[in-house]
Amino acid sequence: MSDFAALGSTAQWAARFGPSGRRAVLSVGNFDGLHLGHQKILREVIACAREQKAIAAVITFDPHPLKVLRPENAPPLVETIGQRIDRFAAIGLEAALVLPFDRALAVLTPEQFVRRVLVEELKTAEVLVGENFRFGHRQQGHVDTLRDLGKTFGFSVQIVEPVIIDNEFVSSSAVRAAIAEGRVAHAAHLLGRPFALTGEIVRGAGRGSKILFPTLNLAPAQELLPKVGVYATETCVEGRWYRSATNVGFRPTFDGTVLGIESHLFDFSQQLSKGHIEVRFCERLRDERKFSGPAELRAQIAADLRDVQEFFRRHGFAPTHPVRP
Repeated sequence: MSDFAALGSTAQWAARFGPSGRRAVLSVGNFDGLHLGHQKILREVIACAREQKAIAAVITFDPHPLKVLRPENAPPLVETIGQRIDRFAAIGLEAALVLPFDRALAVLTPEQFVRRVLVEELKTAEVLVGENFRFGHRQQGHVDTLRDLGKTFGFSVQIVEPVIIDNEFVSSSAVRAAIAEGRVAHAAHLLGRPFALTGEIVRGAGRGSKILFPTLNLAPAQELLPKVGVYATETCVEGRWYRSATNVGFRPTFDGTVLGIESHLFDFSQQLSKGHIEVRFCERLRDERKFSGPAELRAQIAADLRDVQEFFRRHGFAPTHPVRP
């Protein structure tokens, strides 16, 4: 990971890799969430690059193309661009070229994109993509287009078979649907790791401590949030992981109207009002609902905490480093 390069333009690529004369083996896509299908493609990129002594790389875009072309249809993203870059590095790529997606890039034809970016700038030797790959203006290019252009410009193309789990194709849209519906355990199967929210600790209303279950409140960096409810989670604070119970919701007992994400950490006694936090979602326990008052809410929270403890007794608790593909 120490030699990994995250680059924001083809000029930066030329400055970093041009003098070496090495060609690139790469994939192109949004890679939102870096699920098991993405991981399969990128591991094959790394293997092919190693054989050819080439640069193992990925081209991705920021923002998501739909945010520019059809904002009303743009999906909420599983991860931020920074988190995506961290995962590219963790999986073992040598470089990520993050192209700013704008109107000028959007109007490039498939041939223009291939010639200008893949051939002239990156000196590409091989491209690996999934069978549903689309590129160029109005997504006119597909895998056959890419193969034809490869023959014209002198690079090879490999189509990587999709990953299928329980008769379902692993895709970013499937991951998003599972998370939005609260099926976080299923999302973890598609991602190869638990779905996580990261961000900064913010001050809450202080009600948690008043009912004897203090919480840390998260301001998430991601756009996509899991369905409102109570979850068994793992939370990382100051480099250490804790078992936790997390509520995603509006605090209806107190007539709340703002969505909040608050976690009670087991074996944690600090009172923090700032700092970085990561919350991994393991299992959804129940819907959020309104209680008659603090006493009934306190009793339910106590029951929730027992359920979370039982979940970890059954499934174990062995979190790893927070950055992993």
